[in-house]
Amino acid sequence: MRGAERTFAAMTDCWPGAPIYTLLYDGKGCDGRFDDREVHTSYLQRLGPNQRGFRRLLPLFPRAAERLPVQDHGVLISSSSAFAHGVRPAAGAVHVCYCHSPFRYVWHEEQRALDEAPRPLRPLVRGTLRRVRKWDVEASSRVTHFIANSQITQERIARFWERESVVIHPPVDVDRFSIGEPEDHLLVVCELVRHKRVDAALEGARRAGRRVKVVGSGPERERLERLYGDHADFLGRVGDEELTRIYSSAAAVVVPNVEEFGIAAVEAMAAGRPVVGMDAGGTRETVVDGETGVLVPLGDVDALAEALGQTDFHSFSPEQIRAHATGFSRQTFMARLSAHVEELTGVSSPVVETAQAA
Repeated sequence: MRGAERTFAAMTDCWPGAPIYTLLYDGKGCDGRFDDREVHTSYLQRLGPNQRGFRRLLPLFPRAAERLPVQDHGVLISSSSAFAHGVRPAAGAVHVCYCHSPFRYVWHEEQRALDEAPRPLRPLVRGTLRRVRKWDVEASSRVTHFIANSQITQERIARFWERESVVIHPPVDVDRFSIGEPEDHLLVVCELVRHKRVDAALEGARRAGRRVKVVGSGPERERLERLYGDHADFLGRVGDEELTRIYSSAAAVVVPNVEEFGIAAVEAMAAGRPVVGMDAGGTRETVVDGETGVLVPLGDVDALAEALGQTDFHSFSPEQIRAHATGFSRQTFMARLSAHVEELTGVSSPVVETAQAA
């Protein structure tokens, strides 16, 4: 249950009676979050994919999305970072897509995808990505209305798909977090994949002489442990309760990549901890430089190391930082999303209406 999954969970809570359609579903992996919902999967579910191997099915995802049986519904609300916007609604249906990002590997990070592939397979990967890109443009035309999770996503929707969108920032369960007693270590919380640039955070911390705790797992973990295990503790995936404690005890949380939004940064601030992030993307929208954290130039590891080594993180006000984070609460997201969907479709949210009435 990472950022996109938590956003989707909040979306489903706006309309608790609506069925859910998804390419693949692992109830255990979602901590049972959707056990009480009507969940329909694509035909790919029969292949029994897991968290480690589902990426290998990428060439099959576009067609599987198109064949999801959603044609009986007049209103569809999708949560998409790659393929979900490609469903085929019935004629006259309204499809509102909450977009986390156009699929990064066929647009702004195609070269990264090629670099990560074994050299003999790169021509095959290149061809696959180009076919998916062509499909992606056509699929975007089937969406009635787009919602972007941040300004950078809004810009990409306009650039890649030539579509307009409104920005509604994702939800953060700020009430899960509380101010604690910070220690001296830094913290990184993310999936350990190459585009998260965790190596930049760890290299910056090494140069600054700071220890780091890393929460998360993924294909990059083994390589990162081998390179930075001397000053970083890799904790793997942890439960919500443990993560809350870890946030509160960090001197600061490092967000080293360009995030479309960056829920980890807001979670850190909800725990009263300052954020060191890139002066780009979502952190530019969520972190107030000098008040709730420090923003450094994108890709400048020297500047990152300087910020990590010379900033007095104890000088920040935890109360002020937390107050800022409450503007990104789950309740705010659900209210904004449901109001916008109602404006577009006439479909209201019974949960939000009840909460407002109370």
